[in-house]
Amino acid sequence: MERLDKLLAGTGKWSRREVKAWVRQGLVRVDGRLAASAEDKLDPAAAIITVAGETISLCRFTYVMLHKPAGVLTATEDRKQPTVLDLLPPELRRIGLAPVGRLDKDTEGLLLLTNDGELAHRLLSPKYHVDKRYFARVDGELSAADTEAFARGMTLGDGLECLPAGLELLPGHACIVTLREGKFHQVKRMLAARGAPVLYLKRLSMGPLTLDDSLAAGAYRLLRAEEILALYRACGL
Repeated sequence: MERLDKLLAGTGKWSRREVKAWVRQGLVRVDGRLAASAEDKLDPAAAIITVAGETISLCRFTYVMLHKPAGVLTATEDRKQPTVLDLLPPELRRIGLAPVGRLDKDTEGLLLLTNDGELAHRLLSPKYHVDKRYFARVDGELSAADTEAFARGMTLGDGLECLPAGLELLPGHACIVTLREGKFHQVKRMLAARGAPVLYLKRLSMGPLTLDDSLAAGAYRLLRAEEILALYRACGL
């Protein structure tokens, strides 16, 4: 059993103070009855709560797809530069969301944010074989020899060991890179090691989750139930 104000504040839509105000105004109902107090305790798995006539989901975790633009840090806070959390509304910024993995400041594309720590851990762990796909434009020529080098796995000049990865060559000095890990600047470092420095980089997908084409850079949406389920299945949950 949990307090009503805690449950509603946990959705990220309101603070506890706001919830108490809604209760006093008679805007909150539990199982069809007016809530008597914001401190009422109830079973979140069974209770049906409405606020101003809207049924409120009490899902334990939140999952957000963000089309990260260039120029924004993949961080939860920074005193000097904008972060990916700054692109979200206040109700989503105060529920403990964190980026799953990191995209460089100048990298665009799919970024998942969630407060589901176990899912985040598994999506990033090479143990669970969740592929991350990137589109890159490079300054240089790539060949079948580079594809083979990626497939074998690479040890870079600074000693960084990279697991086998996919490299699909595209026309116009472009390629698709597929990784099962996410080491610091890995895509850029692997391509630079093959004589093809990255000019532009965009993450396209993470496992079964693909960037929504309708999302402009800087836009976001909540994941659909089937997308969440697919992520869980992809990493054995």
